[in-house]
Amino acid sequence: MSIVEAIVAVLLLASGLLTLTGALGLLRLRDYFLRMHAPSLAYTLGSWAVALASIVHFTASGSSLSLHVWLVIILLSITAPVTTVLLARAALFRERRAGADLPPVLGRRDPA
Repeated sequence: MSIVEAIVAVLLLASGLLTLTGALGLLRLRDYFLRMHAPSLAYTLGSWAVALASIVHFTASGSSLSLHVWLVIILLSITAPVTTVLLARAALFRERRAGADLPPVLGRRDPA
């Protein structure tokens, strides 16, 4: 096995372990807002590991630097946090509408 194959294998195993960690976070954390963090962080880091493995593999097998994967990882890195924020806001709105005791809306003061 060459050094390139070893690097690719380590990066892919790291991605798998990160995905497993995110899945365990879904099982162990108690509410929706806490459960959002483990998979989103694992997703982002796992995506970076797979992208780096792909760059290393295709650069080593070709004659030039393979950077087309960067477009994919940049789009994933932009859309994953945005989606997480939108899901959190929707869940917070839903919980407030149901009467849950959550932090108050920013900018509003209690009429005390």
